[in-house]
Amino acid sequence: MHDLGLSPLIPTLHRLAECPVYDDRTDRILFCNIPEGEIHGVDLKAGEEHIWRFPELVASYGLCESGRFVVALKHSVVLFDPATGQSQPLASVGADTPSVRLNDGKVGPDGAFWVGGINEAADRAAIAVLYRVDAQGAVEAKVDGIKASNGLAFTADGRTMFHTDTRGPWIDRWRFDPATGAISERTRIAEPDDSIGRPDGGAADMDGYFWSAGISAGKLNRYQPDGKLVESFDVPAAPTMPCFGGADGQSLFVTSLRDGRSEEQLARYPLSGTVFKGRAFVAGVPAFRFRDV
Repeated sequence: MHDLGLSPLIPTLHRLAECPVYDDRTDRILFCNIPEGEIHGVDLKAGEEHIWRFPELVASYGLCESGRFVVALKHSVVLFDPATGQSQPLASVGADTPSVRLNDGKVGPDGAFWVGGINEAADRAAIAVLYRVDAQGAVEAKVDGIKASNGLAFTADGRTMFHTDTRGPWIDRWRFDPATGAISERTRIAEPDDSIGRPDGGAADMDGYFWSAGISAGKLNRYQPDGKLVESFDVPAAPTMPCFGGADGQSLFVTSLRDGRSEEQLARYPLSGTVFKGRAFVAGVPAFRFRDV
């Protein structure tokens, strides 16, 4: 078993840290604190942290070719300039279903922003959708029948997409066309239970394996492309998403959850809400950029 050497990146504890993204242009790790409507950026050399605040929750985001961020808010996607703090509306997404808000999102190899919903109603019905949003603001529904869309990740060749439903719970693998964004050949590769770790956010490594935050079990799970669980790493919190970064792609960042934890859970995992940094034994796939220029 490899040791990932996870330790806090910064001392701050967040309510719901999510969506870590490594920006290779600035050598900065970004992540969001969903309920507080914040995107944080930590300079990995200087250790300085910058926070951009939004008027509502920030579900997820991605990097743009222009240097901007493409940001999923509750029911919309905007283009945000971190230099000026200005936002430009891009698309309304899923606003016709009030109980469903946007959730996990990631830029794909096709240069579009892929973002899915989560149904926050008590019945948790499978009415959320995975969308594709392009630079012209065109919105296309790609996958329906979802409870809590999560785990988007793409292989280095751009031809495989992983996607999970945390409440399904399941992990799917799709054939992906990087030229058009078309998906096909859906394959259910795993159905992890609570003890293994329901699949929250995910990332792909350069070997084509899928890393999944097993939020219910305090695990970071590594799956073969066919869904076989090959390694499971302890995380001292409820992990929400892994991310690879650094110059060689082997720095590992893992966000985690504090909201909703019981006193017993917090006593056992006092670092809940931490953003962890570690070291992987394999490089990860670099972040793709939204083609806004």
